[in-house]
Amino acid sequence: MIELKKLANMVDHTLLKADATKDGFKQLCKEADDYGFKMVAINSYPVAMCREFLKDSEVHVGAAIGFPLGQTTIETKVFEVQDAIKNGADEIDYVINIGKLKDGDTEYIREEMKAIVNASREGEIISKVILENCYLTDEEKVAVCEIAKEVKPDFVKTSTGFGTGGATLEDVALMKKTVGDGVKVKAAGGIRDLATALKMVEAGAERLGTSSGIKIVEEYKTLVKE
Repeated sequence: MIELKKLANMVDHTLLKADATKDGFKQLCKEADDYGFKMVAINSYPVAMCREFLKDSEVHVGAAIGFPLGQTTIETKVFEVQDAIKNGADEIDYVINIGKLKDGDTEYIREEMKAIVNASREGEIISKVILENCYLTDEEKVAVCEIAKEVKPDFVKTSTGFGTGGATLEDVALMKKTVGDGVKVKAAGGIRDLATALKMVEAGAERLGTSSGIKIVEEYKTLVKE
């Protein structure tokens, strides 16, 4: 089984609630540092605050862009990326324009991805593309992943956690099969226990977006003791 430290370092520790407070973000950052998680996943407003909380930590600060609907312009998303970088973000997770994909406008999806990935590269940060698979056919999922193979963001990601469904093993496997080794896969949405986390990793996920990271790690510790 995967080592505990490695598993913990795959976790993007998440707080994306509308009523999240300063104390909540402070706790999130402390937990991420204490448990060795890879990143805190937050909206763009608290990036500077969390950067300050984590100034002496190796934990990354990740900003959610165009979140959770993806229904903002390319220019707006690029500005949000640049603003997040200015405020100290190490990573961004942006939501594609799902409606454009459903309309069959893959050229728009390509141009959007290029613009956001380029802005991320200029800021020397990691980029992740959120597909929101619950709204997509397998053909549409593959189409976005084929574009990702070309544009090369760091990750493609299953879900926001705010849609009608989260990560599935089938989707993770399909995405990994399509992008190959050039792009990584992040599973997010509905990962609430160790068994699910391990299955996602086995299916090809190299990051796990979850608000249950502590529960997952504690389950692992209990399992090892037994």
